[in-house]
Amino acid sequence: MTVVSLTLPDELLERFDEFIKSRGYYSRSEAFRDAIRNLISEWEFSRRELNNVAATIMITSNYRDDEVDSRIGEIRHKFDDIVVENIHRHVGQRYCLEILLAEGEYKRVQDLIGRIRGVRGIHQIRTVFLPL
Repeated sequence: MTVVSLTLPDELLERFDEFIKSRGYYSRSEAFRDAIRNLISEWEFSRRELNNVAATIMITSNYRDDEVDSRIGEIRHKFDDIVVENIHRHVGQRYCLEILLAEGEYKRVQDLIGRIRGVRGIHQIRTVFLPL
């Protein structure tokens, strides 16, 4: 096997270690391999010939980071043709949860998700697709 080195912020590594323990992984490497397999699976799904989809896009970010909220708003407006609903909630005093519901051409929805992934300060993005 090839050894790969990567750099992570301390807080993310601490959370990852907690995750590893709670899920029963025997090593960081195994957990990273599992995460990579999931990303590849998502990518392979994206290569399927799909026309129209409905998608739920969930985004978490720091409650105090107004720049993230502003940037997501700008992106959302550029995709008004496919974003059919938007919910913004505060989760405690630490996180913002943004939920976007999108419907349209698969490639356009993927473009929306790609732009959101490029926003600095986002903690997580989760997506669910339904072929229409």
